[in-house]
Amino acid sequence: MKILYAIQGTGNGHLSRAMDVVPCLMQHGEVDIVVSGIQSDLTLPFPIKYKLRGLSFIFGRNGGVDLWNTLIRSNGRKLIKEVRELPVEKYDLVINDFEPISAWACYTRNVPCIGLSHQAAVLAEGAPVPDVTDMMGRFILKHYAPNTVQYGFHFKPYGDDIYTPVIRKQVRDQVIENGEHYAVYLPSYDDKRLLLKLNQFRNVKWDVFSKHNRKPFKSKNVSIQPIHNDKFVKSMAGSAGVLCGAGFETPAEALFMKKKLLVIPMRNQYEQQLNAAALKEMGVPVIKSLKSKYDMVIASWLANDRIVDVNYPDITASIINRIIDNHIPSEQIAGLKKIS
Repeated sequence: MKILYAIQGTGNGHLSRAMDVVPCLMQHGEVDIVVSGIQSDLTLPFPIKYKLRGLSFIFGRNGGVDLWNTLIRSNGRKLIKEVRELPVEKYDLVINDFEPISAWACYTRNVPCIGLSHQAAVLAEGAPVPDVTDMMGRFILKHYAPNTVQYGFHFKPYGDDIYTPVIRKQVRDQVIENGEHYAVYLPSYDDKRLLLKLNQFRNVKWDVFSKHNRKPFKSKNVSIQPIHNDKFVKSMAGSAGVLCGAGFETPAEALFMKKKLLVIPMRNQYEQQLNAAALKEMGVPVIKSLKSKYDMVIASWLANDRIVDVNYPDITASIINRIIDNHIPSEQIAGLKKIS
């Protein structure tokens, strides 16, 4: 059986999840991988068949998505060309993690496309929503990568086809310790803004992983270094807590590690607003920005040891098995096995 697994390459969360999903897919057939996007920092340990530019949201430096830079760096003509040329019809199964090229290629050629993503869950009925709905953000989430059917991941299983997060093996295998430092990952803030805020909490050691520099340095109580997957995972595992954006994988991994967590959702990023609403409902403190009016919330978070308890079992293989059973006829699987 030939499987196309398509991954969104904006940010690191989708690629992190792929590290566990791909081996499960390989148990069922030959897997080709497509990655589109230009904002990731992780490298998959698997060959990538199709590396596409796709459509990426560009991180800003002041707490949000840089909409103007996102627009000017988009290439509509190349996007259409990539949709036309991706041979989705050659595969027995297309599984899509919020990746637009393969999704629209399937849509335009009437090829079934199975959504397997966090984005499939955040808009599901019963999932938490923020007080104010961003109609444009909701529209983008719904139509960015259209699917035939969807399976989703969220901080809680809000429905029958919504599962708890995929926690990659690298994270599950970590030795968890409660150190003195706090691990920080806020890619939409530049180093200057982070230092201005974190230096104020002089008795706290901050270990910052930055998207905006290539050389590590220290400023008083703040250590800043380039993003490095292994080092960041170890920093989280040995930390007193984690300060990060309201993405999905990093907060989920911090909760799995039993770390206290504080999140700052990106501006102009509706998915993160939805995530923040879910985390807030669970008891995770949420602030809107690094402005001084939130200093008391940060100080309170640093002073307490409240941990939000979660149970995230390793069920990735069973989810993949269910998708195969639901979307590949049993007689076709038998025939494919005989051919292989």
